[in-house]
Amino acid sequence: MNSRALQETALRYFLAVVKNGSISEASLKLNVAASAISRQIARLETELDTQLFERRARGMVPSAAGELLAAHARRMQLETDRIASEIQALQGLERGTVRLASSEGFAVDFIPLAIARFRRRYQGIQFRLSVSSPAEVTRRVREGEVDIGLTFSLAPERDIQVESRQRSRIQALMAHDHPLAGRRGVKLSQLQPHPIALPPPETTLRQLFDICCSQQNLIFESVFTSNYTEALVNFAMLGGGIALAGEISIRHRLLQDRLVAVPIRDTGMDARHVELQTLANRTLPAATGAFVEHLKGMMEAGGP
Repeated sequence: MNSRALQETALRYFLAVVKNGSISEASLKLNVAASAISRQIARLETELDTQLFERRARGMVPSAAGELLAAHARRMQLETDRIASEIQALQGLERGTVRLASSEGFAVDFIPLAIARFRRRYQGIQFRLSVSSPAEVTRRVREGEVDIGLTFSLAPERDIQVESRQRSRIQALMAHDHPLAGRRGVKLSQLQPHPIALPPPETTLRQLFDICCSQQNLIFESVFTSNYTEALVNFAMLGGGIALAGEISIRHRLLQDRLVAVPIRDTGMDARHVELQTLANRTLPAATGAFVEHLKGMMEAGGP
């Protein structure tokens, strides 16, 4: 095997094919001729003496060897970015970019507040936030598309370093004048007589809610369903009924006394965890590492 192949730009073409699923799609993304990409892939396979892709009718899927090479190539890219960042720091440049992904609930208040507070001290640091489903957040961290992920998790994920993890009991959100607003806790059965707004079935929150209701033979009819969390929260805040959320995602609005959150006490309604994720076995750039610690502090403080 010729290990020099692992140091060359062919890896960039290889990763593009892995990400896009075909040479033609990678060609469009890179603005490089498909024939050139095909030659580089063939060269890698020859020099490494292994097949990197399984060719299928609908595209190309990495083989076991291809998955190993992709993980290596992503780490090489991330390490190059880190070294560049550290060199800038040695030159006295307080610059850097932190790339984040989060599920929607954290993107409304929690992360913007965290960034605003962080930049009061480090004004040269820039941020890029993408909002995705929980599974997509984890995938982006694993594949090196972002540096940090903040999301809900139901089970451990491979190649993911969990920087902070805390249980997130689902809470019932409502206006101050709602009949249940004065309670310290509620059961799902107590929510039944009241209008409720729910996210779609593919969300972790809805999945836990449906499982717990099924175990108790409880049937709810959502009066308002949306994949936009902010719409559901505002519906509850404006007196339309009850919505559901974890505490961190609506913490800022609770501090502003804009709505009431009552914990749902049923077993299983605390099965989700909020996870702060980075790629396992990766040395983070200085700015990213500092922001991870900043987020950990805010998550664990349980307040402003």
